[in-house]
Amino acid sequence: MRPPLFLSSLLLITILCIYPSQGSVHKCDLPDHGSTLQIMHIYSPCSPFRPSRQLSWEQTVLDMAAKDEARLQYLSSLVAKRSIVPIASGRQLLQTPTYIVRAKLGTPAQTLLMAMDTSSDAAWIPCSGCVGCSSNVFVANLSTTYKTVGCQSPQCKQVPNPTCAGTACSFNLTYGSSTIAATVSQDTLTLATDPVPDYSFGCLSSVIGSSAPPQGLLGLGRGPLSLLSQTQDLYQSTFSYCLPSFKSLNFSGSLRLGPVAQPKRIKTTPLLRNPRRSSLYYVNMIGISVGRKFLDIPPSALAYNEATGAGTIFDSGTVFTRLVAPAYTALRDEFRRRIKGANVTSLGGFDTCYTVPIVAPAITFHFTGMNVTLPLDNMLIHSTAGSITCLAMAAAPDNVNSVLNVIANMQQQNHRLLIDVPNSRLGIARELCT
Repeated sequence: MRPPLFLSSLLLITILCIYPSQGSVHKCDLPDHGSTLQIMHIYSPCSPFRPSRQLSWEQTVLDMAAKDEARLQYLSSLVAKRSIVPIASGRQLLQTPTYIVRAKLGTPAQTLLMAMDTSSDAAWIPCSGCVGCSSNVFVANLSTTYKTVGCQSPQCKQVPNPTCAGTACSFNLTYGSSTIAATVSQDTLTLATDPVPDYSFGCLSSVIGSSAPPQGLLGLGRGPLSLLSQTQDLYQSTFSYCLPSFKSLNFSGSLRLGPVAQPKRIKTTPLLRNPRRSSLYYVNMIGISVGRKFLDIPPSALAYNEATGAGTIFDSGTVFTRLVAPAYTALRDEFRRRIKGANVTSLGGFDTCYTVPIVAPAITFHFTGMNVTLPLDNMLIHSTAGSITCLAMAAAPDNVNSVLNVIANMQQQNHRLLIDVPNSRLGIARELCT
């Protein structure tokens, strides 16, 4: 099935920002500090994964639309009834996150760019000799601390369909149009200035097909082999991040690891833990307001359900917030009602667009103990020429059959989002990170 074009407006706001004007200077080699990593958008001029040529707006839109649809299919798989082992889920490997951080692996250290993903656990690295991988690979035989994981190790028991070639644990799997093979490995991972010895990751040896992301993957979920679990003594299962807007040209956002230097004054809501989907950061959304009107949404549309996986999550890899149909319909209808004297049109899958300037009402998400009112930049997207303005949210797509409300990265941009697992809380504070 052809993916929907609802995301087609993403780069209405990004096309001029992703591709800078001539003569602009980009600081792509700014150092990381302490336990703070810089974040850039995958299409930034500093990213080696940006398109090799400048795409037209329509081409860029379609590219982002397809990737976001795959992301939602991945999230839907995490709330299915069948359990998926976090470290080697094919869907965890093949979804496409949209923000990347710098990391170093091996001794001497090799600099890599890894996708930051709050909804998966594993670290995956394209390795030298990998057939079908990116040209940006980790050269394992140049590292004196690299080693493969044995067949009797706990890590080997957690991957799907493990096989043994000699004493090394490896696995292969298929997903969509891709087939992946990897060796379970360990080496020293360095984040900013913090070394993490014997970090377990998948060293990719073969990728067949077009579904696999070209960069490495840094899983920030809370499953057994996530970064949080492997660095529990170092970072105490606490981190925060601030995502720059799509207008950012360099590493202007940041990922803070560990409890030190986290915001002291921040609105928080309790984290909910689903034992079946341990990597996802669930929270209890209790309502949505448009202006001062608290919307009439059926409680079942927002309720957390451990058995079905329904509820609300914050996710760094989805671009636009998706709400289950009853919640989105209520929000959309009230938003439209507040925009007087302007005809509603559509653009791709965005169904609430205007061709004249509008004064948009405030949208507030209500969580247990915390309210988040979205700034206009997090709520509306505009065409490059400014002739079309759309509400930057959509209903959960029918073909994915998602029961999740996903608070996505556009709505998170220029906010610091704190994940504090020991205290079981998620916090949000406004912060300019562009």
